[in-house]
Amino acid sequence: MITKLSEIDSGFFDRKQDLIAVIPTVKEIITDVRERGDAALRDYTRKFDSVSLDDIEVSEAEKEAAVASVDADMKLCIRTAFDAIWNFHYRQKRSSWIEEFAEGLYIGELYQPLEIVGAYVPAGYFSTVLMCVIPAKIAGVRDIIVCSPPRKDGNLDPGMLYAAELAGATRIYKVGGAQAIAALAFGTETVPRVDKIVGPGNVYVTVAKMLVREYVEIDFPAGPSEILIIADDSADPEFITADMSAQAEHGIKSRSVLVTHSPRLAEAVDRSISDEEGSEAQNWIILTSSIEESIEFANRYAPEHLAIMVNDPLKVLKHIKNAGSVFIGSYTPVAAGDYATGANHVLPTAGYARVYSGLDVAHFMHRITVQHLDRSALARMRHTVTKLSRAEGMEKHARSVEVRFS
Repeated sequence: MITKLSEIDSGFFDRKQDLIAVIPTVKEIITDVRERGDAALRDYTRKFDSVSLDDIEVSEAEKEAAVASVDADMKLCIRTAFDAIWNFHYRQKRSSWIEEFAEGLYIGELYQPLEIVGAYVPAGYFSTVLMCVIPAKIAGVRDIIVCSPPRKDGNLDPGMLYAAELAGATRIYKVGGAQAIAALAFGTETVPRVDKIVGPGNVYVTVAKMLVREYVEIDFPAGPSEILIIADDSADPEFITADMSAQAEHGIKSRSVLVTHSPRLAEAVDRSISDEEGSEAQNWIILTSSIEESIEFANRYAPEHLAIMVNDPLKVLKHIKNAGSVFIGSYTPVAAGDYATGANHVLPTAGYARVYSGLDVAHFMHRITVQHLDRSALARMRHTVTKLSRAEGMEKHARSVEVRFS
């Protein structure tokens, strides 16, 4: 259904209502896992995944069997994706540095990897394993834990296990949902407590990550998935329809939005999208009066995925302020970024792209500043330090400098 921009109210931009609705349920799950550990994980796996687990952790034998079962062509495709993702993220790694800023004054930064991180991976998403584990590996994280819900047979997808082994995951657990996030946040008899949790998921997983942040760091809210497309008369309605309907595969909470100032394009996509899977609530076509209004709308919406299909996409790109990842032109579908370009597909959703960036190597490191002064350098800043510290009522701060010259 086509909706004029003037008919859109402020509530359209608030995609957090679905998250808010599940908070009570998620709180109960988190508390239960925190109190009962593995027993709670097994109970929730039976309840939500219809699987009774003997062992929560994937054994070495299971990994070997899974890797052996993956056909050669699939392995080649996963390795190709691995190479692209590794090459892209390797450029992001920061190196420690220290420089002499003035005579006797050295300033620098140390970049250190986190010790242990947890990656949440939706069931069967071997591409997400690569996206989460590879940047952690490049950062130098010692222990990379993967949690993912099991299939009905009690196992994880073989392709996902192959990808995890290839990327360098150290331990893998057959547990999903909010209960997996709770396990990573607090630890259980089997699942270790981590320093940080990353990865996308449904509303339950996303809310769980947000709720445990008091106890463990997270990357950002990542899910449900969404796309916004800015398009004009030059765009192909069939391409747009395909990209919008692709989001429906992520689940009923995913949302696809076309923003255009072309009535002809809006009508063509409206006719086409009605034949695709997905509820009406998932697909929106917003008619604006100009490309400038479309850009303004997109920046306010701050989408996870932003596709630009216009005659002069680079001109539009210059005005984009808020987006998780941008896909330029008619031959850059989101699917290419999901699997093969190398850019990370774990991205902020629900408007959080206003303040967060997508997953990268920096998420797995922390920065330590370093300073070294000799006596002459401290002497030059002696007056500045003592004057400012006393002005703030910090007499002992001033004294800590002056004692070195008494």
